[in-house]
Amino acid sequence: MKKIVKSLPFKLLVGVIVGMALGLAANEAVMNVVVTVKQLLGEIINFCVPLIVIGFIAPSITKLGKNASRMLAVALILAYASSIGAALASMAAGYAIIPHLSIVSEVEGLRELPAVVFDLKIPAVMEVMSALAFSLLIGLGVTWTKSKRMEELLDEFQAVVLAIVSKVVIPILPFFIASTFCGLAYEGTITKQLPVFLQVILIVMAGHYLWMALLYALAGAYSGKNPLEVVKHYGPAYITAVGTMSSAATLAVALRCAGKSKVLRRDMVDFGIPLFANIHLCGSVLTEVFFVMTVSQILYGRIPDLSTMILFCLLLGVFAIGAPGVPGGTVMASLGLITGVLLFDATGTGLMLTIFALQDSFGTACNVTGDGALTLMLTGYADKHHIEEE
Repeated sequence: MKKIVKSLPFKLLVGVIVGMALGLAANEAVMNVVVTVKQLLGEIINFCVPLIVIGFIAPSITKLGKNASRMLAVALILAYASSIGAALASMAAGYAIIPHLSIVSEVEGLRELPAVVFDLKIPAVMEVMSALAFSLLIGLGVTWTKSKRMEELLDEFQAVVLAIVSKVVIPILPFFIASTFCGLAYEGTITKQLPVFLQVILIVMAGHYLWMALLYALAGAYSGKNPLEVVKHYGPAYITAVGTMSSAATLAVALRCAGKSKVLRRDMVDFGIPLFANIHLCGSVLTEVFFVMTVSQILYGRIPDLSTMILFCLLLGVFAIGAPGVPGGTVMASLGLITGVLLFDATGTGLMLTIFALQDSFGTACNVTGDGALTLMLTGYADKHHIEEE
């Protein structure tokens, strides 16, 4: 029992429950404190994310040696294939299901969160995508030049980042999640806004689980390893993703979960998990495709035609690779597609952002959990092609 109480999943669940209870009972004065705490903790986590990306991806690439470029290409292909597959599957489900749904779009009576009392900005040393590009180029450069000194330096930097993750990021996550759910409960999103699109959200969530099951089944078949040995460790990462709504903020927990698996190679974990956290957004893509079709039916009385949706899905897969792993990153990165390809007006765009935000946590959880399946595929590829672990 004592071990359970001290475990990360238990602390995260307590954070969710306490946060919701406090949000339902809190007054504006209490919420002033809560939103300030959330803002500060969020700034600390976001500051650490680029450091985590650099600290894990760059050293991992150097350890891949002459196979670095090939493994990077394989990872990109896997991420794009997963996103496109999820998008097309969601599109097919949308054409089959949405015409038979009766969905109400009017939502009123939400409270606004009070302003932050003390707005302390802690800018990250660089953007997440800049950190990703920096890690890839530095890792490949060290590999090409065979610089032992830089390789040792990157290994030491990884050790420093690991200490930051274990002593700073992990301990503050339950408090950040508690403040997030407290804000949702205070606004009324949980009690008033959620029932409006409950049918659609439940359908999308079912799609998440089906897609994750397919990914892990394919990964197990290709690698010849038991995918359940990966899935069973992903509970803390899933709960963290639900609470933070951010693949990037969940990165530290995802690394810990994947590292516990006996079937994943450690070098593939260190390389794949941080990389996929930024380029593999299958759950968000699946969600967005179904939601744009739903919103189009609500506002414009029709679902976009097949050719338009296929073009949207193909381009969305590309945008998802470049989207930041932060709350709403996918839909924000693809607003140009929503307005340019689907021709949504301001009302459609606003409704799309609202309904996407309602389930963003579960889409993120699908993204993060799906990363484990792709990492298992990377492990299988490395084993089949005799890429030795260094």
